[in-house]
Amino acid sequence: MQRNYSREVGRVANRLRDKVAVVTGAASGIGEAIARSMVEEGASVLLADIADSKGKAVAGELGDSAEFVHCDVTSESDIRALVDRAVDQHGRLDCMVNNAGVVGASGPIDALSVDDFELATSVLLRSVFLGTKHAARVMKPQGSGVILATTSIAGVQGGWGPHLYAAAKSGVIGLTRNVAAELATWGIRAVAIAPGKIVTPMTAGRVAGDSNDLAATTEAFKSRTPLRGHIGLPRDVAAAAVWLASDEAGFVSGTTIMVDGGLTTGSKENLAPEDLGSWAQPQR
Repeated sequence: MQRNYSREVGRVANRLRDKVAVVTGAASGIGEAIARSMVEEGASVLLADIADSKGKAVAGELGDSAEFVHCDVTSESDIRALVDRAVDQHGRLDCMVNNAGVVGASGPIDALSVDDFELATSVLLRSVFLGTKHAARVMKPQGSGVILATTSIAGVQGGWGPHLYAAAKSGVIGLTRNVAAELATWGIRAVAIAPGKIVTPMTAGRVAGDSNDLAATTEAFKSRTPLRGHIGLPRDVAAAAVWLASDEAGFVSGTTIMVDGGLTTGSKENLAPEDLGSWAQPQR
């Protein structure tokens, strides 16, 4: 059953027909939405996560086009086995989505520990390196492929997230750009996706104090979006991922796609038209 924080968006069916994708962190939130959308668009998807029961349940709902694989994204042997399984099962890997993540520790910089740093960089950056490395290993002989990484607006601008989270997400953007420059020679694209405030179990844990309280998080985010009447949902990020993985985005590489409702443009949250100041009325 579709989670109540999802929303159907307009799509063109079968954009990923016959493609094979791996999505990490696919048991819930953005990763789940990406996996669901890719299956809907015709892809065969391996859902990777450490949350076995949730991941198996999602894969079970998606049917024969989906398979759950237990994977610790900080473990190179797990990532290697995950990528190899995709190739063994389907003969190729067309899209690697490095999405798994945590918020990690927050607080003043002088209160953070080295262990806090190691956790954040391991889950948020090391995992992307490993996923990218092993995806490239099998995509280079193919001469094609797409590697996507979930970053964050916190990796683009200061003040949107905890220090270590922001540092790791910035690293994801830098790695994506550099990898895109190398892999273009093999026809492989690499793109980062930077979500803004999206209603997920992870954000609910911070906003509502309960990862299951998506309703309270949805209500809170209604006043935290520049796009009046539109809050960020996992399906918004999934729609971007599907497009980027498809041939429609065949000339897009090495960039970061913002899915943030305009927050990083400097747009103000929850403004009414009459509150737009110098933009409210013509002035000469």
